[in-house]
Amino acid sequence: MRLNHLSYAILLTALPTASFAAGLDRSGQSISAFLQPGNYAEAGISVLDPTVKGKDNKGHLVGDMGDDYYFPSAAVKVQATDKISLGLLYDQPFGADATYQVDGSDFANSVEGTGVKVRTNNLTALIGYQPTENWNFYAGPVYQTVKGNVSLRGTAYSSLSGYNIELKEDEAYGWLAGAAYSIPEIALKAAITYRSDIKHELNTTETSNVYIPPNYLPTLPSGIDLRSVSSQAEVVTPQSVNLDFQTGIAKNTLAFANLRWVHWDQFTVSPTLLKHPMINQDLISYSDDQYSITTGLSHKFNSKWAGTAAVGYDSGAGNPVTTLGPVEGNWSVGLGGQYSPAENYFIQAGVKYFWLGDAQAQTGGKVKGEFTDNHALGYGLKIGYRF
Repeated sequence: MRLNHLSYAILLTALPTASFAAGLDRSGQSISAFLQPGNYAEAGISVLDPTVKGKDNKGHLVGDMGDDYYFPSAAVKVQATDKISLGLLYDQPFGADATYQVDGSDFANSVEGTGVKVRTNNLTALIGYQPTENWNFYAGPVYQTVKGNVSLRGTAYSSLSGYNIELKEDEAYGWLAGAAYSIPEIALKAAITYRSDIKHELNTTETSNVYIPPNYLPTLPSGIDLRSVSSQAEVVTPQSVNLDFQTGIAKNTLAFANLRWVHWDQFTVSPTLLKHPMINQDLISYSDDQYSITTGLSHKFNSKWAGTAAVGYDSGAGNPVTTLGPVEGNWSVGLGGQYSPAENYFIQAGVKYFWLGDAQAQTGGKVKGEFTDNHALGYGLKIGYRF
């Protein structure tokens, strides 16, 4: 049951589709490209089209607030010697895109709705050591950038309606380490990868309508103007563990599974203005860790065509959740196809449907709305090349 290069590509790149996961998680931070045999390169793009609707506490319908988004990925892996491999991986692991409509709900004023946009970029350098045919030990540094913008609008945010924050791009470093074990004769491969958390200190500019008049609160200094504050905000992107497994179960057929843990518990973003005793709330906060699993089958139909089918579950990162992402986990099902015009390159496409978990949206520790019966559709395209 030894697999050729085409069959390896079926599984290890599996479904190149977007993810709608817990917290700000997006790409799943796969290192599958680095575990490909020989010299290998790939490039892909994923698109997600979510539909997230609900009701505010007054019973007003909240229109679709989930924005479409896309993110690219790329990787190159070189087998430098029989025992040493080198790799460089690019992805956008965390992010957020949402804009509430001007529809009379508590999450918008008469002009604009609450909105959020968060972007991250990861560049991971890897070196692997293969002491035997079966084992691969790897590690390397991770370079990461983060930036974002948030605007709060509507009566759900009380006096904070009109609040804006710009989190200017910051760069920081982390690391990963892992090990993989394989038995080519039965197409078995297992890998475990740990990624460290990465701490950022982002320069921020906050503006709001908040002003403490003289003698308003005896316990606080009077006459404080919170309408414009420039400072720094700490953002720590979470540590995670990925466990990947595959095995041949029949001729030209593989079963596979990916398990992922992300440490979202106690993740908070608390800028200076919002930490003021008069306000005392977080911009973003999650209460639970994320656990997810994707499992499925890949089958090679002939020398040029192969396909993959998978189902997945994501636990979410707690409920109630932030109004900037009112979803608690999901179930998903996906289909993918691969066409290989020649032995050394292939083209993959995939689609995935998500049933998004119902969630209560909160701000300032109070539930402000319910979001139910939502869904998302993801698409992906990837090209792989062996050299």
